[in-house]
Amino acid sequence: MDLDCVVVGEICVDIPLLTVDRSIPLKDIEYAPIQQIRPSAGGIVPNCGTIMSRYGLNVSGFAYVGDDHWGQYLTTRCKQVGLNTDCLYMHPSSATSAAAIIVGDDGEHTFFYHAGASRQLDKTCILENLDIFRKTKFALIGYYGLMPYLEPDLAEVLEAIQLTGCKTALDTAGGGGAFEPLDRCLPFLDIYIPSYSEAFAQTGETDPNSMLLKYREYCPNALLGIKLGSRGALLSTHLGHRLEVPSILPPDPILDTTGAGDSFYAGLITGLCRGYDVETASRLAAASGACCITGIGPTAGIRSYPETLKLAKI
Repeated sequence: MDLDCVVVGEICVDIPLLTVDRSIPLKDIEYAPIQQIRPSAGGIVPNCGTIMSRYGLNVSGFAYVGDDHWGQYLTTRCKQVGLNTDCLYMHPSSATSAAAIIVGDDGEHTFFYHAGASRQLDKTCILENLDIFRKTKFALIGYYGLMPYLEPDLAEVLEAIQLTGCKTALDTAGGGGAFEPLDRCLPFLDIYIPSYSEAFAQTGETDPNSMLLKYREYCPNALLGIKLGSRGALLSTHLGHRLEVPSILPPDPILDTTGAGDSFYAGLITGLCRGYDVETASRLAAASGACCITGIGPTAGIRSYPETLKLAKI
């Protein structure tokens, strides 16, 4: 089966704890009632994979899970939402990655995380399985800043994936990570769109245009961008080009911002796979992000593809 996208990297069990007053220091909270706990699949693999699958793309996950109950849970959940799971591998010694997420009244969140199997992904695992990328349009890898065994060799891996004919995209998390080894990765990226805070951590620049210029030094032909939260995004396809992407009014009240960045990427890649130009695909990305924040967790708020197109006015 030909694939539209292989999503590579982070997969974990998310345990949301809501709603909590995050303005109170944790040391001052002895007891706090929360809503019913509903575990879900989290990380870029199930987040973006679920959304793109819901939008009608053929998507595969590529990640490590543990040989345990939660690993079986994640594999089953991915299958249920339409992901190909042939490249979800059981790690022989590490437990499945897991995150407890404290969600505040404002929808913002704090993560408490066990790294586990997902963080064990390395270049050997990917280079030994390059065949899947030869039949794929896009590889979306994440999260830069949270892949300790892959990042030293990430440039080599990205180059190898590009040589199969598959386009590459990279997402970030964990504060953004350092500019090195990102500088060595940028020449082998077709898409790179960090958040403002992540781009600030990487470049030291405060102006989004200056951030893009810094990245552009290393990748003259990539689609670059900065996600600006409620202010939308700023994209650039080449030196001197700017595309301001306005945010889209969410269709319902904001409940939880978890996964908003992932949903933006999922919408963008969906649009590009559908043959849309960058401006149209970016509107789909903004609409996907607007839907995401109306549900609890990264995918509950996602609408159908036709509904999202309507919201994006496509």
